[in-house]
Amino acid sequence: MTNRPRPPAFSRLRVPFPELAVIDLSHRANSGQVRAAVRDYIRIARPDHWVKNIFMVPGAALAFVLVHKTNGLPVPNLIIAAISCCLMASANYTINEYLDAPFDRFHPLKRSRPGAEGRLDVRLVAAQYAVLAAAGGILAWCINGAFLATSLWLLAMGVAYNVEPLRTKDRQYLDVLSESVNNPIRFLLGWFAVTASVIPPGSVLLAYWMGGAFLMGTKRYSEYRRIADPVQAGYYRRSFEHYTENSLLLSSFFYAVCSAFLIGVFLIKYKIELLLSFPFFAVLFTWYLAIGLKSDSAAQAPEKLYREAAFMGFAALTFAVVMILFVVDIPILDGLMRPYYIPLGH
Repeated sequence: MTNRPRPPAFSRLRVPFPELAVIDLSHRANSGQVRAAVRDYIRIARPDHWVKNIFMVPGAALAFVLVHKTNGLPVPNLIIAAISCCLMASANYTINEYLDAPFDRFHPLKRSRPGAEGRLDVRLVAAQYAVLAAAGGILAWCINGAFLATSLWLLAMGVAYNVEPLRTKDRQYLDVLSESVNNPIRFLLGWFAVTASVIPPGSVLLAYWMGGAFLMGTKRYSEYRRIADPVQAGYYRRSFEHYTENSLLLSSFFYAVCSAFLIGVFLIKYKIELLLSFPFFAVLFTWYLAIGLKSDSAAQAPEKLYREAAFMGFAALTFAVVMILFVVDIPILDGLMRPYYIPLGH
């Protein structure tokens, strides 16, 4: 690794350029130097990111199809589960915004965030985190113990990802793997909102994790290209000090291959008809990578991926195909997958 010039380390977060760091914000707020509007605190909870909780839907759908079909879909549970997950996620976003403030100043878009502009009071940030986490936990407790435990896991991953001494987001590859584990967590939240008597297949959880790692790896690649300066990128995200465009792209390919293999394991094990959906998954992975390769790619902000209407439409079609194949039987496929013995004459 080449030695890149860096300014002196500062504070326990090792923030570059100490004169830009968020220091003693409560004092500045009390003195009137920083006046954060209520909308700033709503903004750091990132309600626009709640769309990511759509990853709960496949978990709920699969639990319904495999386990709970005869009992009907528990709609009230699903509504409470979605609200709880949104609150827990917003708690994580709240501390992420505050702790990332000194680094966001080096990102061409994130520099305008409330934290990066020094408009946040640490006491209010802590209070908001506590209220969101408590409210989400209470709602989770109302569903069942498995859902509550999984919700607390989501909250713990937010701490591990953002807070020293772990702060996994600063570590090469671990940044992607630790953030993408939120995908199988969301899958489990959807599953446990429907049933807590059975756990989902390990193959689908691992496929979900690696699929999420592919999404995050592609996001990192797009961000790195967008900044277009390795030194500046390292100031914004410390893991970027150890990445290159090639390593980010190759790691994303690795995650995609792992996810595809695990998806195949699940499809073959649970219903042979599901194999017909595999080309749809292949197109989804390829299409998303093509989006990530664009300049100023939508992959940098997956919560805004809805703007890629054709891609989102195809993702919905893929989900519909999988659900249909769960209830359709095609006997010829079962015959094609079994060895056919040809009698040989003597």
